Amino acid sequence: MSDSSFGKEFCVTIFGESHGPGVATLIDGCPAGLKLSIEDIQVDLDRRLPTDPTMTSARRERDEVQIISGVFEGFTTGAPIAMLTWNKEVRSQDYDKLKVVARPGHADFPTSVKYGGFNDIRGGGRASGRMTVPIMMAGGVAKKLLLQIGVEILAHTVQIHTIKLERKLLLQTVKQVAYTNSVRCADPETAERMIERIRQARGEGDSVGGIVECIAEGVPTGIGDPFFDSLDADLAKVAFSIPAVKGFEVGLGFGASVIKGSENNDPYAVRDGKVVTLTNNSGGILGGLSNGMPIVVRVGFKPPSSIPRDQQSVNLEEMKDTSVRVTGRHDPCVVPKAVPVVEAAVAIVLADHCLRAHVIPRVIGKK
Repeated sequence: MSDSSFGKEFCVTIFGESHGPGVATLIDGCPAGLKLSIEDIQVDLDRRLPTDPTMTSARRERDEVQIISGVFEGFTTGAPIAMLTWNKEVRSQDYDKLKVVARPGHADFPTSVKYGGFNDIRGGGRASGRMTVPIMMAGGVAKKLLLQIGVEILAHTVQIHTIKLERKLLLQTVKQVAYTNSVRCADPETAERMIERIRQARGEGDSVGGIVECIAEGVPTGIGDPFFDSLDADLAKVAFSIPAVKGFEVGLGFGASVIKGSENNDPYAVRDGKVVTLTNNSGGILGGLSNGMPIVVRVGFKPPSSIPRDQQSVNLEEMKDTSVRVTGRHDPCVVPKAVPVVEAAVAIVLADHCLRAHVIPRVIGKK
């Protein structure tokens, strides 16, 4: 499998660059008979850009998806599904002076070494947040597929810089409230404080990071392939493939390391003839397998590296110290854009594992 692909049954390959002609995804292994339209994918891409332009980069292009193959008369055929969207809002001249000067916090230096200087430096090339668009296109198909077995996935912002959402919220609340504000936080009061913090950072010529929480309900028990293909390992793998991600945890995550076993263990009980846990500190995963409870993961994003300040760097051609000021259009915080991306990433992993476990049939329904 190439380094641009993920999955064993629901196999996703992404390709393109930030300032190339376009970005695209190829899905192999999606069952036939799934009702699928451009609108099913477009709705997620439209959610990528917050309504408030002060929260994001000035590069605000509406990504119009095209389905090239794998769908006929409104249903998947079982053949590979190819989807693409064209890059329209590019200003590659912003990167001319960065060909030999490595931007602090970016992948310019290691990619230059790995690819012998042939890497595409425009907009970060393949290391750009633009590459989340093909992840979202694949995730749109995965979410539609998972709905066939009652799996629903929703993400929301739980932290921007030091502003935290302090209370736990039900999935229904997240569904109703998260997208009513530009930071995708399901608590309106906390959202306002987050918005102000992002605006403050932007005004200072700086940036901030944050945390996205994702909840998946309805996942059958026993999904996952321990040891190295365990469910949480694959969730972490795809989450870390999202540009700017620097942290990942399941359930209590690192919080479990500072409490006792008696506090961390989730007691079992029978409710309505079904085995459940009374708490969910494990985040719905034990031993690399789903345990039937909601899967809860959190993904930590670093502050965007492109800030309009003089920063210490090096000239890679002359091998001398220099300084660099990054110009162009950049986000003061990527977290609001990242919320639907995390949903998509989780959906891709769950779709792949549910197909591996044969809980999703190879043909959906009858024609």
